Amino acid sequence: MLCVIGDLVEDVVVWLPTALSYGTDTPSKIVRTRGGSASNVAVFAATAGKVSTADKVSTSEFRSRLVAQVGNDLLGDQLVAALEASGVEPCVVRSGRTGSIVVIVSPDGERTMLTDRAAATQLEHAPKNWHNNVSVLHVPAYSLFSEPLGSAARECIATAHEQNIAVSIDASSASLIKTFGVTRFRDLVAELNPKIFFCNTDEAEILNLATQPLELEIVVIKAGAAATTLITRSAKSKIAVAPVGEIIDSTGAGDAFAAGFLTRFEQNHIYESPHDQSAERLQNCVIAGHQLAARVLRSPGATMDA
Repeated sequence: MLCVIGDLVEDVVVWLPTALSYGTDTPSKIVRTRGGSASNVAVFAATAGKVSTADKVSTSEFRSRLVAQVGNDLLGDQLVAALEASGVEPCVVRSGRTGSIVVIVSPDGERTMLTDRAAATQLEHAPKNWHNNVSVLHVPAYSLFSEPLGSAARECIATAHEQNIAVSIDASSASLIKTFGVTRFRDLVAELNPKIFFCNTDEAEILNLATQPLELEIVVIKAGAAATTLITRSAKSKIAVAPVGEIIDSTGAGDAFAAGFLTRFEQNHIYESPHDQSAERLQNCVIAGHQLAARVLRSPGATMDA
């Protein structure tokens, strides 16, 4: 099972048909959905992991798990219920006020986010036995930038290493890395030693990966519609991205890529074979990430509702 630790919040997605008119009304389409980078990955992984039998989807068991803190309020109830309906096992602490993120989508599909994570950053310890039946732990760097959530995430990573659970980290945000401190973040990643590190070209540039590569087993650099770079200890390759039709919204596409990659990584049991991570098997993981991201790009918000 894939387990993710991080934020469970409400996304308020605002689609602008034209440029924002400051100081007056701008007619828009506004939709409220479950959101948060960590919960996105968990939900997308559950969706990717569905088993179809005779055109019916099996929902007999949870297909991923989310470790998070969410407010002890009605909105928190709704978000937890949404996780369960998506096939995600909520491993949550209920306390405080549930957070929200306003995602403003411009006419060209670009996103601007106004964030209030509230209770999502207040997790002090993961619930006991969060690691049962887990083979891969995914940690968005958002979960490392704030306290006490950062300490809880590091504690989970330490447990994962002890339990031989593969760890992946996503760089999450170039601007937050800059605020956190580039050297400090690089040192933290080196200390946490994930098996897989995801980033995009902006984050790779901020981290100076071209001249100072991270000494990790697998590094994946996403570049939007351009080819994805896959770096292992023995090789470097480029994997082309298949053209995507009409792009509705880029919200959650990076999370979907991570979910697709990690789901294939887990299904192929690559985490069990540290010396058998062939380029072809890992490239197939990248392609699975591209395919899942494409579904999200053609859907509104961080969903797969085409």
